[in-house]
Amino acid sequence: MSDLDLRDLDAFVAVARTRNFRRAALESRVSVSSLSQRLRELEERLGVRLMNRTTRSVALTEAGELLLARVGPAMSDVSAALDAVRGLRGVPSGRLRINAPPPAIDLVLAPMVVPFMQAHPKVDVEIIGESAFIDIVDAGYDAGVRYGEHLAQDMIAVSLSPPQRYAVVASRDYVERHGRPKHPKDLLDHSCIRTRFGSGAMMDWEFEKAGRVVKVSPPAKLIATYLGLAMRAVLDGAGYWATFEGYVREHVKSGALVSVLDDWCDPFPGPFLYYPSRRQPPPALAAFVAFVAEWRKQEGRKPKG
Repeated sequence: MSDLDLRDLDAFVAVARTRNFRRAALESRVSVSSLSQRLRELEERLGVRLMNRTTRSVALTEAGELLLARVGPAMSDVSAALDAVRGLRGVPSGRLRINAPPPAIDLVLAPMVVPFMQAHPKVDVEIIGESAFIDIVDAGYDAGVRYGEHLAQDMIAVSLSPPQRYAVVASRDYVERHGRPKHPKDLLDHSCIRTRFGSGAMMDWEFEKAGRVVKVSPPAKLIATYLGLAMRAVLDGAGYWATFEGYVREHVKSGALVSVLDDWCDPFPGPFLYYPSRRQPPPALAAFVAFVAEWRKQEGRKPKG
């Protein structure tokens, strides 16, 4: 053991578990070339090949399977022990990288960010807005934010907010001139503002009432991928817009916008913060998870409305 470096074993375990050099390098926060070099040196010291690797795949040899079975649990214990010791310093630090869809950032994460940074001044926060579904581990994120139906089963999920709902709105002038829809299908006869995602798809507008689901694809008088444009267009009378209620709540209260089909817009669970199942998450992520729990508790104490 005297001629072995624990970092070599750690590199082996990371690649062996992920079966992917790039993913293992991101998790270990090292370069792929550095990881590959450590594995070559480990194999040379042991005098046996531990894995067969091509440009597309990684497969453990019999010796590699044996080493992983014996060393894997031990390395996890070492990592957990070191993280626990670091935690005794009591001051989380480092960078926290989160990937989230823009509405979750605007309506849920944004109010949290500055209070969290004030509570943990040694943590640097990076939040990337992205609607596409990605592998947060492969892309090098500590955590992601998505809605429940899109969460992977092997992730730990933490609720970020109370239930949310969509709202269908138009300017008061548009409603007076063109009428108020009484059923979702009535929207087919109106000008509407819609969003096209990066994939090129435009999602149907989905409504639910008393267990009955209705999907419509109304005519797109305006297609806007930028929130500011859609907001300006609906205020200027371009037509009906389906969006998160949080974006338009104040405009509805002021009377600038009229909300319709409210009885067809049931609440749904808010977004979740999710991250890989680990015995000991990075200190910055652990601090944010604890902060979210306290934030939710404080929000629950605030009077409704």
